[in-house]
Amino acid sequence: MTGGHAQGDGASRTRTLAFWTIPLSLLVLSIKLLAWYVTGSVALLSDGLESIVNVVASIATFVAIVYASKPADHDHQFGHHKAEYISAVVEGVAIVVAALLIFREAFGEVFHPVMPTDVGLGLAVNIVASLINGVWAYVLIRAGQSLRSPAMVADGKHIRTDVVTSVGVVLGLGVALATGYAIFDPLIALLVAAHILYTGWRLIAESVGGLMDVALTNDEEDAIRQAIRENAEGSLGVHDLKTRRAGSAAFIDFHLVVHETMPVGDAHDICDRLEAAIKKAIPGASLAIHVEPEGEKPHGVRVRIN
Repeated sequence: MTGGHAQGDGASRTRTLAFWTIPLSLLVLSIKLLAWYVTGSVALLSDGLESIVNVVASIATFVAIVYASKPADHDHQFGHHKAEYISAVVEGVAIVVAALLIFREAFGEVFHPVMPTDVGLGLAVNIVASLINGVWAYVLIRAGQSLRSPAMVADGKHIRTDVVTSVGVVLGLGVALATGYAIFDPLIALLVAAHILYTGWRLIAESVGGLMDVALTNDEEDAIRQAIRENAEGSLGVHDLKTRRAGSAAFIDFHLVVHETMPVGDAHDICDRLEAAIKKAIPGASLAIHVEPEGEKPHGVRVRIN
């Protein structure tokens, strides 16, 4: 299978998973609202409010992934990959908004707590929703990491946060029911909101890093240097290696030093060999190699061949 076909299959799989997140989010939202309707629990209401955000975020993620998969054009010559980071930032903001909504609902209940009714049925319904969310979050995070889709990873982490929220709600209601103290219901909701707020902040920070052209990981850069050492025979070395990540794409450029008398064709052959090896090590990579004669003053760290 060629690299182009593999990337195309990956983009298609990403779009499919993102699409199916929308109806699943709607299903989970319906189940959680049913649990709140049955019990009247503010903790279950807070869980439902976060699921409303999940629905909005899943739609935004699907739109971003479809847009990011568009090929490069005249106005976006390096592609549309960063649209996924924008979606991830929006999702992080949505998580923060959900946390603030939960704070608002739960804070008032602290002073006037009311013991929920039909807790057993409500918890059973909520657990079903949590199981659906847990399985789908695992699928999205694993697929997003494999396909290098920051928007999908963000969506998976958001849904995983929803699972944590649900677990906290179940524990809170269980304690309230066992002790007879209704105040545990809003207190657990406040703790859940704090956790959600922290998760949203981390997601925003990570996504902004992608928008700011964060470099590839240390392991990825080590793989690039290894590919250079093994495939740059005939050159004198490489320096000024720079990398950046944009969604599923990786952009790599460096200077290749050759003997000043080397024919252009021979230098080009080395570049082709290096490009093939690096793309094998870093799928989705786009390279820019600047060939320069020996004697030029090097910049940055040099990767020696011998």
